[in-house]
Amino acid sequence: MHVVHTVAECRHIRALLRGSVGFVPTMGYLHEGHMILVRHARAENDHVAVSIFVNPAQFGPNEDFAAYPRDLNRDLAMLEREGVGFVFNPSPDVVYPKGFETYIVPGAVAEPLEGERRPGHFRGVDTVVAKLFNAVQPARAYFGEKDAQQVRVIKRMVKDLDMPLDVVVVPTVREADGLAMSSRNVYLNQRERAAAVCLINGMRLAQQRWQQGERDADTLRNIVEQTIRAEPLAILDYVSIADSESLKELHGHIEGAALISMAVRIGKTRLIDNMTLE
Repeated sequence: MHVVHTVAECRHIRALLRGSVGFVPTMGYLHEGHMILVRHARAENDHVAVSIFVNPAQFGPNEDFAAYPRDLNRDLAMLEREGVGFVFNPSPDVVYPKGFETYIVPGAVAEPLEGERRPGHFRGVDTVVAKLFNAVQPARAYFGEKDAQQVRVIKRMVKDLDMPLDVVVVPTVREADGLAMSSRNVYLNQRERAAAVCLINGMRLAQQRWQQGERDADTLRNIVEQTIRAEPLAILDYVSIADSESLKELHGHIEGAALISMAVRIGKTRLIDNMTLE
């Protein structure tokens, strides 16, 4: 497995490879959800590349960039066991060298939800992902559905800018009790970890009502909100019932598919999750 740290090294390794490359962009501190993405990439491509880069451009001034969990040696060992061909692990000054000033500004799909609460977040996401795509030149890039808005923002960028790759979305990987796997779960203590299942419990209750025929967006939103507010350790940021593609908030009767999404603080940890109502 090749581990490279500069764009030039990345392009050199990529030029030596014949056939398709499946690419998994990550911020490291890998877990089984990342490994599922790697396995999808390995099954569908001749080679697999992974990036490990905690992107400062997508963190706000009061967010957890400095504290974000990092363990490069552990990550590399996990990727080597999965047969990854090469890993791109740049430093911030490689991705954003002195004088860097060109950013991608996403459109309407980036404005609500996380975009409203984390100004500039998706500007940083789109910019770094575009730079990683340019360096790795994959045929396919793999993302988890847990970051539902991010997936839609990246797919729109790829389409609008005619990028020559496919974005492959893989279903959210969950723990046995339903909590979505996330690198930030390591922040949770035992009591907080138990409380965090309120996210999936709320969505499952709404899903049950949906399956029973409920189509009123405000009713479904209220079901999720009440479930989360019943957990003493949970501080609700938002619950959204939105159009599954545009992410425009829905009210009244729902026609077609809808996306439940949310952000909830458990202690000091901000968790996001989502579920599609087909």
